Amino acid sequence: MIDCAIHPPKFSLGQVVATPNALAAIPDDEVQNALSRHVRGDWGTLDAEDLNANERALRSGGRLFSSYHSSQNVKFWIITECDRSVTTVLLPEDY
Repeated sequence: MIDCAIHPPKFSLGQVVATPNALAAIPDDEVQNALSRHVRGDWGTLDAEDLNANERALRSGGRLFSSYHSSQNVKFWIITECDRSVTTVLLPEDY
């Protein structure tokens, strides 16, 4: 479990939603764990360009993007909109 005092959230998730495909393919506890990582700036498996884009977005208010894999090796994304009003959990094919 992540200690919130040591790793506080870096931004607001807003309303959290998920696509039907993501809900069917990813266990809820894994979604919750990924959301916890996302809000603390652990962006998962991104290349250097996307990592840098997220760091800039934290400062300027841009869209935030993370990529994770479930225990069943299902790739899924988490996207927080630039105004921080909504965070979406989705599979790449849902995009």
